[in-house]
Amino acid sequence: MAPAPPPLPVREAPPAALVARAQHGDRAAFGELMRRYRPRIYALALHLTGDAHDADDVAQEAFLRAYRAIGDFRQAAEFFTWVYRIAVNLALNVRRGRARRRRLVGGALDDPRVALAVQADASGDPRRAVELRQTYARLVEALDALSPSLRSTVVLVALQGLSHEQAGAVLGCPPGTIAWRIHEARQKLARALAPPPRDADEEPAAPMLVPLPG
Repeated sequence: MAPAPPPLPVREAPPAALVARAQHGDRAAFGELMRRYRPRIYALALHLTGDAHDADDVAQEAFLRAYRAIGDFRQAAEFFTWVYRIAVNLALNVRRGRARRRRLVGGALDDPRVALAVQADASGDPRRAVELRQTYARLVEALDALSPSLRSTVVLVALQGLSHEQAGAVLGCPPGTIAWRIHEARQKLARALAPPPRDADEEPAAPMLVPLPG
């Protein structure tokens, strides 16, 4: 009988193989899982808490809990959805427990989510950065005003790119519920971001002149 092939190096092993090795005490395998998924877990926690320090604490605690419970992990599930579930619960608890500290120390304009979005989209243009800062600050405030279930769903689907099935696995609900939450959240965000109604006595805005084809 031919000997079994040696295991793949951790950088090349698929997640399921890394989980199996971690369940047998391979710390390097779990370290590789953490290296692959920690940036996304941190981003998830940042979107849910609005605080960089809280997000770092949540990411660290999520992987610590996952490491301690790796022996109970069922291979039928996806590892990343399991860690996502841990992180979502931790992030929501942090947000509730700290009473929206971010709003007390500077408001949405100083939110790290706003700064990161502006840095990514302003392309070094200072004037555009100012405009984007105002827009993203309003968006962050509207996102934070959603209920925890709607906010978590929006972050997972719209910002993290999870499918409805994956988000449902994280949040413990069917894909149809995820679809309804996305629809409801979009309506709420659209209302929150809509311009204020114009006063009846206000001069109507001059119509925009759009050239028509001849």
